[in-house]
Amino acid sequence: MEDQINITYITLSGYVDLNKYRYLLLIVLTVYILTICSNATILYLIWVHKNLHEPMYVFIAALLLNGLLYSTNIYPKLLVDFLSEKPNISYSACLFQFFMFYSFGGSEFLLLAAMAFDRYVAICKPLRYRCIMKRSTVSAFLITAWFVAVFYPIVLAMLSYQAKLCTFNLAGIFCNNSIYALQCVRSAALTVFGIVAFSNVVVLPMLFTTFTYANIFRISQRSSKQSRKTTVETCVPHLLVLTSYFCLMTYDVVIARVQSDFPQIARFIMTMQISLYHPLFNPFIYGFKMREINRHLKKLFFIVAKKTSPR
Repeated sequence: MEDQINITYITLSGYVDLNKYRYLLLIVLTVYILTICSNATILYLIWVHKNLHEPMYVFIAALLLNGLLYSTNIYPKLLVDFLSEKPNISYSACLFQFFMFYSFGGSEFLLLAAMAFDRYVAICKPLRYRCIMKRSTVSAFLITAWFVAVFYPIVLAMLSYQAKLCTFNLAGIFCNNSIYALQCVRSAALTVFGIVAFSNVVVLPMLFTTFTYANIFRISQRSSKQSRKTTVETCVPHLLVLTSYFCLMTYDVVIARVQSDFPQIARFIMTMQISLYHPLFNPFIYGFKMREINRHLKKLFFIVAKKTSPR
């Protein structure tokens, strides 16, 4: 019976001495609430305002929805673990968290690539924009982004489920690709498929997005000053989100491969960045940098403030 329990449950050993850092519970809870409120607010604005029913804002809404689901996949378990003396998780639940984490992560890169294409057409081929970026085109981009992003992690999770485990101690605070360290031997199929997944979901979209924005800025240099200003206002937020997310995913890869000689507190802080930083970054970037969203956001705050102020 004891063996069955050990096989079923994984200990999350990436936490530092939580008794010394109980204030982190309050920080995580606060960030989670802020993440839900900020993402949901901008999603609401895009939903109710017809002038935001444009492809660019639809893609932004998809990114924000990703942020909500990504946070919900990680935060509730983090909050429970902060209150636990010995954080653990069943292996099946761990694989599910792994699947969700990389599904939303992969779709982020693919959605940013779709947004880059949308901005390229809008800025470099404005007369053909309505013809190219039809509702069916936007739907195809969304379906492809989410399908491709789901396909690779679910196969990796299934292959990992079949692998034999030699340790039940996960050096992390949630289930990312550090689960591979639990396996006695990583199969060749898992390694090859992981490389293909990383190439198709991260590297290729990243290269496409970078090349597309470089082309946009090159072409915009021939335009008027106002046109260049508009290009910067619409493209810079996307580039900030792309750079931020790529750096955090680099953290994820590094953390999973650095072994015990890496200080636990440093590993813990770096891993917390992945879960805390990015889901809150998107709504603030798009809320403050995108002119139309910012305008509706100010109106909403004014209405709320007016209703709540004492008369």
